[in-house]
Amino acid sequence: MFGIGRGVGAPATLPYAPMMLDRVILEDFRNHAASALGGAGRFNLLVGDNGAGKTNVLEAISLLAPGRGLRRAALSEMSRGHAIGPGGGFAVSARLGEVALGTAVRTAQPGRRVVHVNGAESSAGRLAEWLSLAWLTPAMDRLFTDSAGARRRFLDRLALALDPGHAGHAARYEAALRERNRLLGGEAEPDPAWLDALEAQLAETGAALGAARASLVARLDEALREAPEQPFARPSLCYPAAPSADALRAALSAGRRRDRAVGRTLDGPHRDDLAVSLAAKDRAAAECSTGEQKAMLIAIVLAHASLGDNARPRVLLLDEVAAHLDPLRRAALFERLRETPGQYWLTGTELAPFAEIAAEAAVWRVSDGAVERLS
Repeated sequence: MFGIGRGVGAPATLPYAPMMLDRVILEDFRNHAASALGGAGRFNLLVGDNGAGKTNVLEAISLLAPGRGLRRAALSEMSRGHAIGPGGGFAVSARLGEVALGTAVRTAQPGRRVVHVNGAESSAGRLAEWLSLAWLTPAMDRLFTDSAGARRRFLDRLALALDPGHAGHAARYEAALRERNRLLGGEAEPDPAWLDALEAQLAETGAALGAARASLVARLDEALREAPEQPFARPSLCYPAAPSADALRAALSAGRRRDRAVGRTLDGPHRDDLAVSLAAKDRAAAECSTGEQKAMLIAIVLAHASLGDNARPRVLLLDEVAAHLDPLRRAALFERLRETPGQYWLTGTELAPFAEIAAEAAVWRVSDGAVERLS
């Protein structure tokens, strides 16, 4: 299923052109029993009725990156057998040039996701070394009115697409944070030496995490200022400056009594938030119209796509993005995508909104979990 190719390791720095995802295979994933998509191009269109399984294909591709995928679903929910009982497995694989990437959940271990690179077992974190993968889905339309945690996850996904090491910092920080909160919330007085060790890890990884987010936001904000104001609304972005590791460690140590009183850690990048406003009106994004929010979100995603280099192939998944855009904005979106190196997977209920790129795209019709190549 996962194939054989060159040895496992970090990918060589190659120009974008020869490196695109192809031969994407879904086995027992959601409503797909066995679907194969070969002959992919820069633009890839998935058309079909609502509920046919288009987004499931995008979700499967999103699992070729660290994390829980674009729906953030439990592994058990992704198996085709989920509807009829617990357990069950699935597999997703694809080719990236000569490299075979794959991820699967085995029936015998339904809670564990395994990853293969060229047939050898690897870690999910290593997937980020091969692909720069991001997405935009309808569920993200409420990002600016959602929780601060949702905006931090959004930033972390964008940061990971640019820096494969970001996932490791985030995972180590979250693990140390959970353990510190567990100790603070217990009945017994925490061991100061154990808190010292945890706070050292929190300070080191937290400083790196905060600095990466702040740097990303600064780069995005600069790119957005240089982008045309129309037809997409131009957002202004702001994120708190990251403290040094020493400063964060001192704050954590000084806040132990307070944090124990509330049972959680009140200092660190897990408390930060991304501030977004509509530049032309100097209005918080949460107070803008849904149309303005959608336009700002697309502008951010397009700005992010322009930041990467060609060290890793870039893949952008766009779920139902064209359906709610007027013709002017659709044309602008497609033109921006043409100008930005990357591979794009788009979904829609019909082909008409994609008329401008249909001739240069690979097109599949998705029906009840089955995929048919149209062109």
